[in-house]
Amino acid sequence: MTTRLIRRALLSVSDKTGLIEFAQTLVEFDIELVSTGGTAATLSTAGLPVRDVSELTGFPEMMDGRVKTLHPIVHGGLLSVRDNPQHQQAQVDHNIGDIDLLVVNLYPFEATVAKGADRATCIENIDIGGPAMIRSAAKNHRDVTVIVDVEDYDAVAAELKQNKGATSYELRQQLAATAYARTAAYDTAISTWFAQDQEIKAPRRQSFSGTLVQSLRYGENPHQDAQFYHGGQAREGVATAQQVQGKELSFNNINDTDAAFECVSEFSAKTHAAIAIIKHANPCGVALGDTLTDAYRSALRCDPTSAFGGIVALNRPIDALTAEEITKVFTEVIIAPGADEDALAIIAAKKNLRLLLTRNLADPTAAGVNVRSVAGGYLVQSRDAGIVDAKDLKVVTKRAPTQTELADMTFAFKVAKHVKSNAIIYVKDLATVGIGAGQMSRVDSARIAAHKAADAAYADNLPDSLAKGSVVASDAFFPFADGLLTAIEAGATAVIQPGGSMRDDEVIAAADDAGIAMVFTGMRHFRH
Repeated sequence: MTTRLIRRALLSVSDKTGLIEFAQTLVEFDIELVSTGGTAATLSTAGLPVRDVSELTGFPEMMDGRVKTLHPIVHGGLLSVRDNPQHQQAQVDHNIGDIDLLVVNLYPFEATVAKGADRATCIENIDIGGPAMIRSAAKNHRDVTVIVDVEDYDAVAAELKQNKGATSYELRQQLAATAYARTAAYDTAISTWFAQDQEIKAPRRQSFSGTLVQSLRYGENPHQDAQFYHGGQAREGVATAQQVQGKELSFNNINDTDAAFECVSEFSAKTHAAIAIIKHANPCGVALGDTLTDAYRSALRCDPTSAFGGIVALNRPIDALTAEEITKVFTEVIIAPGADEDALAIIAAKKNLRLLLTRNLADPTAAGVNVRSVAGGYLVQSRDAGIVDAKDLKVVTKRAPTQTELADMTFAFKVAKHVKSNAIIYVKDLATVGIGAGQMSRVDSARIAAHKAADAAYADNLPDSLAKGSVVASDAFFPFADGLLTAIEAGATAVIQPGGSMRDDEVIAAADDAGIAMVFTGMRHFRH
């Protein structure tokens, strides 16, 4: 396929970044500029020769600008196959000139919704003429060049210079693919907004879109390709964070960092400093403290072996002392809502350590969706925004928990929300001391968590397991008393669990026999 010379360009953009410079390049190649409304005004003010689209069509803009490019003169100029005699004759008969280049970026619908605009404003920011022109130009990419992203100006300008005012078929193909992806993403945003506006929980057709952040070296394993996309509802986290230093993030780094930041965001920075250390998407230590340093030391104590090569998330801006502590252990990623200059200097000495800074924490109560692929489809659910606090708890044993146990319980259940099922978490003094995750039976998770607590005590030269005098949280009910008995044997004095088992009475009786306290939450936190 040969190159195609560009003689006329239609430009209609809401984002005018780089517009003047690109238009100047077009003029250098004697390309006629046709434009609309604000775009035409911008070009004219810059001293560039521009023809208004209404002059081309013979119709003025009307209906508050809703109708300006929806016209056969425009779409005929875009859709005409240049070497088709019938198309050429129709152009002659109806005085339709070729449009060889289309530059369109759409009304800022997504940004308007993100700002919380009212319904009428959102509706007015649904672009109609733009997507229609983009689809016409992209369909006819054999003859027409279409640009929908300002990032593509340079590539087109380079080809114009290389080919003396023409573009290659290869570039037009690439741009057409980008164009259809953009209109698909735009329609996705609109359809999603309509469903939410009308409170439609299960629309008949659901689509998802994203914008490429980076191509990754590989996926979970070196033989898998992987990419990282930013999309969906706006949420503070790894997708919006600024990487200050360190190697390129891997697929597993991104997944684990997301898990770490979501976990630490459960804990308000106003009440406690919080640290979450994550390995393979599971917490291996979570703790609260008066300072970040205190919290880090407590979190690390839970499982220092697993923390090696892990991800550390903080709920406050990182300070120098905490940075010194974290960098004593090999760490893949640190993510925090800010950092002071001294901390940045300390972390900079570890050139491969990735540091990500966010503006704020994620809102653990915010609505949103989780999407997971399965063979031939997707599973979609609302994100687990469930929060349980002391007033929601139901004491089911003869002994009620102490205030200290109660505080540890609510902390432990928040952590359980971020541990893969079946999850068992031992907590003492607002710090995890043993975590059992991802087991096929709950009793095995209880045993593993107890084993971790004993190992941690041994590492600190303590005579008793860290689980002694702890509370234990279970992400779902105990189906039998065996898991609870394992926790009691490990030294737990109080239990928090959802309840709801057919054998709740047996489990409660076992707790009463041991003289421990147990509360039901009425909410489970399965995490598969």
